[in-house]
Amino acid sequence: MGTVTNISRAKFCVGQLIHHRLFNYRGVVVDVDQTCQASEEWYETVAKSRPPKDQPWYSVLVHQGTHTTYVAERNLEADDSVDPVIHPLVEQCFSRFENGRYIRHKPAN
Repeated sequence: MGTVTNISRAKFCVGQLIHHRLFNYRGVVVDVDQTCQASEEWYETVAKSRPPKDQPWYSVLVHQGTHTTYVAERNLEADDSVDPVIHPLVEQCFSRFENGRYIRHKPAN
């Protein structure tokens, strides 16, 4: 019997505001992977603190930046701010900001 991947094991979800514990930046989650999907070369070069690859990882739009980051769950915490994230891709990813959370665009039928 195969293993069932359950997205609910991720602590954060798309549209949620986060704070990076090590690098002290805010952002918004745009994608969730149940395990690290980056290449071994990327992991060895970029993930200096060697976070576990078998736990959730997140693609994040960085507040007041123009880039995204790929971050291990252990380096993130919820950002209780109700201030929106300023990033040029926010409007492409989300339709609105409501009650401290971004809402995704509704899929076209």
